[in-house]
Amino acid sequence: MRATRRAVWAHVLTVALLATGCVLPALLPGAGTAWTTVGLLAGLCLLCELPGRRPLPGGSAPITAGSFFPLLLVAAFLLPPAAAALVAVPGSLAGRVEKPPAAARRVWRAARLAVSVWAASAVHALLGGEQGTLPGALLPACAAAAVFSLVLTALDGSILVVAEHLPPARAWSGLLPRALGPHLVHGLAGLMMAILWNSSYGPLAALFVLLPMYLSCWVFAQYHREEAAHRATIRALAQAVDIKDAYTRGHGERVGRASVLIARELGMARERVEMLRFAGILHDIGKLGVPTRVLRKDGPLTPQERRVIELHPEYGHEIVRGIGFLGEARAAILHHHERLDGSGYPYGLSGRRIPEFARVVAVADAFDAMTSTRSYRPGRPVPAALDELKRCAGTQFDPRMVRALARGLERHGWAPDAVTGDELPGPRHAARPDLPADRPPRHGRPAPSRPAER
Repeated sequence: MRATRRAVWAHVLTVALLATGCVLPALLPGAGTAWTTVGLLAGLCLLCELPGRRPLPGGSAPITAGSFFPLLLVAAFLLPPAAAALVAVPGSLAGRVEKPPAAARRVWRAARLAVSVWAASAVHALLGGEQGTLPGALLPACAAAAVFSLVLTALDGSILVVAEHLPPARAWSGLLPRALGPHLVHGLAGLMMAILWNSSYGPLAALFVLLPMYLSCWVFAQYHREEAAHRATIRALAQAVDIKDAYTRGHGERVGRASVLIARELGMARERVEMLRFAGILHDIGKLGVPTRVLRKDGPLTPQERRVIELHPEYGHEIVRGIGFLGEARAAILHHHERLDGSGYPYGLSGRRIPEFARVVAVADAFDAMTSTRSYRPGRPVPAALDELKRCAGTQFDPRMVRALARGLERHGWAPDAVTGDELPGPRHAARPDLPADRPPRHGRPAPSRPAER
């Protein structure tokens, strides 16, 4: 741990020294730095960062857009490289930091942005961008934005390699493709501001462009912060189920992925696909209300214990009732054990009375239950599981959902990377070598004429 901390600090300081070398020429006597432009742009960057330092009314945490990249690219288009790099420093050092160590994170943020802006400004000057007008200025501006994105993502990947010991290929995987598009848009916005800045209207006209742009970035950042909070909620609930029912660890994630396969084949909208993923992940959240001794019982369940198990959909619905963003997923949690012929639970719904999400999750749940290895039986091959689902289509499962899963598996295959419950490490798994491989399912169901062993 100490070695990792030292390596991180060494990396941060190295990039900070590089950034110091980038900004130093602007600070030397006789450099001719346009301090008015530098000060105004740096002040605007600082102003964009300051809302994140104060809580919103009512004490809630602020939601900010963070570093306002269009302003940094305006600096790259208007100023020499050293002066442009200087613009990024004050706001970066003053910005909000959510995790310790705050000093290292602020220094890292300032250094990486200063180096990136310096590189963008150097490329812009090299291509003659400061002399150009539209449409000739488009190429230098886009090239500068692309270099800004490339350097920024290269530095972001490097800190992942040093701090988290990720392989370089994994650390940089996907960083540039995700960042390049937004940064090119920021570059075009910055070019528009720079042209207005140099026009007869002056900097004030550029500031009128700034406000709606910043508000749009703020709204976008708010949306993504809320999405991140939703995902964190789902992860926490799923982990709680995995801890409670350790033998089926990873089951929820796999059911979520199978549900997404079905939803995409049905042509559902992106928002509904994501909600179905949540439904699959959380379909067994009600197991938190079932006694652990029942969930982990080795032998068949008594009738009374079975009735307790069959309450878990209702427990789950009660747990998530107040989570508004789950929407249709709550119906899937409540009804995923209903059967098309009306013999399921908890309410004995049949046919189209069963919510669509519940019919999707029921198929995904049964598919993963059959293909996952358990200590009492090996997992079935995917074709055998599909055959069993097709056999029960029309009585237990919606045939439309079964066909959609079959099409999705044909297109994409099935290679789940989540561990199964029987792959748990440590003494608990190792201490049970006496269990026979063909022991009956924990829920007391005969193996396995019905695929609903879940």
